Amino acid sequence: RTRAFVHSLLIRYILREISQDQDSLFEPPSWCLTPNSINTDLTQHPLHQNPSLKMEEHDSLLQQAREWAGMDQNPNTSSHVLKLIDQCSSSSESVSELKTLFQKRLSFGTAGLRAPFRPGPNGMNDLTVIQTTQGLAKYIQKYHNNTNDGKKPSLRAVVGYDHRTHPSLSLSSRKFAKLAQAVFVKAGMECTLLQGYHPTPLVSFAVQELPGAVVGVMLTPSHNPRGDAGYKVFWMNGCQINAPHDEGIQECILENLVPWDLYNCDEEAKGPCEVSIVEECVETNRIANCYFERMSEILITDSFRDEYDISFRPRCAYTSMHGVGLYWAKRSFETFRLSRFVEVEGQVEPDPTFPTVAFPNPEEKGAMEFATEFAGKNDCDIVFANDPDADRLAVAELDRGTGKWVVFTGNQIGVMLGNYLWNSFEKRSERPIAMCASIVSSSMLSQIAKVEGFLYRETLTGFKNIGAMNLKLREQGYNVLFSYEEAIGFCCGEVIPDKDGISAISVFFQLAAKLYEQGKTVREHMAQLYKIYGQFVSRNGYYYCPDASISFRIMDHIRKIGKSLGKVMNKYQIKSFRDLGEPGYDSQTRDKKPFLQTDAKSPIITLRFDNGCVAHFRASGTEPKFKYYIEMSGRLGLTRDQVEIELESMTKHILEELLHPAKNGLVKPRLQF
Repeated sequence: RTRAFVHSLLIRYILREISQDQDSLFEPPSWCLTPNSINTDLTQHPLHQNPSLKMEEHDSLLQQAREWAGMDQNPNTSSHVLKLIDQCSSSSESVSELKTLFQKRLSFGTAGLRAPFRPGPNGMNDLTVIQTTQGLAKYIQKYHNNTNDGKKPSLRAVVGYDHRTHPSLSLSSRKFAKLAQAVFVKAGMECTLLQGYHPTPLVSFAVQELPGAVVGVMLTPSHNPRGDAGYKVFWMNGCQINAPHDEGIQECILENLVPWDLYNCDEEAKGPCEVSIVEECVETNRIANCYFERMSEILITDSFRDEYDISFRPRCAYTSMHGVGLYWAKRSFETFRLSRFVEVEGQVEPDPTFPTVAFPNPEEKGAMEFATEFAGKNDCDIVFANDPDADRLAVAELDRGTGKWVVFTGNQIGVMLGNYLWNSFEKRSERPIAMCASIVSSSMLSQIAKVEGFLYRETLTGFKNIGAMNLKLREQGYNVLFSYEEAIGFCCGEVIPDKDGISAISVFFQLAAKLYEQGKTVREHMAQLYKIYGQFVSRNGYYYCPDASISFRIMDHIRKIGKSLGKVMNKYQIKSFRDLGEPGYDSQTRDKKPFLQTDAKSPIITLRFDNGCVAHFRASGTEPKFKYYIEMSGRLGLTRDQVEIELESMTKHILEELLHPAKNGLVKPRLQF
């Protein structure tokens, strides 16, 4: 700790000397920490004795760790790294941890950054956030200087945060947000720091609302497990950043790794009950009011603008999955003048330890059991669940005939929301209506569009692409009523060009209330839609696949079988093959080139079979998962049960033949508490 303190003083002195020129770049001086200052007997070092590691790699690892600790302004994380260096000569565990922390740097992509709270360039910590924000600020300034004829524009950033925290390392989303704000100000930009825990959609909205706002940063890992943190970026149009901005930002980050200043944000993270601060901050509250006013203007249906008989409304329970959504869901219900929901005790308040669920993603199988059990005991008909940053929505309904809860899939919720918004607004819309969804989402919404006569467009996966299509359609004069992805992400109306679980919850409740008034359940309504538009049955899922090389090997295997247009298990004939990796291929086009954009980093392969089944495969860009999306639209004369049985059997054979789960070491997900 003494060495760390002296080292910190030396770095602070150097930084003060160069603080007059924030653009200066320098390498941390090697004399800040010399080999003599740390007890390392290299001849007895575990790295030296490990034949798989060369001494050059060992020296580079230790030097990188020393330099990182020298730049880190957080004494908890810097001292942890120095302690590991001290212990390397006698502890293979310390060597292994250093390798984990320093042999790889987090790559900034279209999802921003997500990683555990921990020291080093491969974790989320103060220095990582400082470096990332410095690079982001530089990229923003460079971009706008190049597009404003040399005039220096007034630029504003918007920064928000969730409740994630790691007290022992003095790390938290709130502290990261304050550091990001300090960096933007140091760069000469204005910065609005949204006060209090709030949902990710509010940052997207604020970027569109505030004058001069050109970028938004939300400090959240969304639905990642406890112990993780994240850094998410929105462009000036409120949409998640897309190429080529992600690559440009990454380059600027690597050019600005040395802190420009001493960013003094050492205060401890506050407790989980911080939502009251929202009311105390005039600017944040004003933005929130505008957010809900916008919802009210475009999403409340005619029947709800008048007095509505609440006696028919279903009794609902709500959980935030230990996230930030409660305050905002309440305000959403108040805005739509809906009856109050029952709060799921023990799971509705912000809690970064997530005590009732290991994976706080309501999409995970079994994740809603705590809430549905509570709802059953409290005579509720429906359960609504947001993920921790409240940009996603899950819905479950009690089947009073069987006493079991039906958890609707993302595709089912998306189809019901899209159909409801069409029926509610198609007559009063002054512009032609359009909707869009990702290619791995159900084709049922596309079928509804064909039958009803509105425009439908499909996109690549992720709301970076869905949001971009949303904005493109708006520019073409369309009223984009709805966009969605099957991973329970829904964008209702033109409030923001991103998924929003806060607006979606009230829109869905309007639908449920209307159904219950008519004596119908949500489940019965979904069955009726199947009868009208077709029996679309999906089997989506994933395997854990921590080794990216295995995912690439699986994709190559699928390419080989798919491109030959052969049969799977000598039974299921492949009708067409599409590969959205580089250089791209589509057997259905004349020139064999796909219409959709290709992506070498995140390829998607699609197989279409003679029997109407469609299967998509891809590796997740944010988690160690290999995902599959398999859907079949039932042929005329088949019942839904028959379609489900056929798809169940086909899915089993497809996964075994194309993925070889056992051979490739793929692990099925299982619920853990």
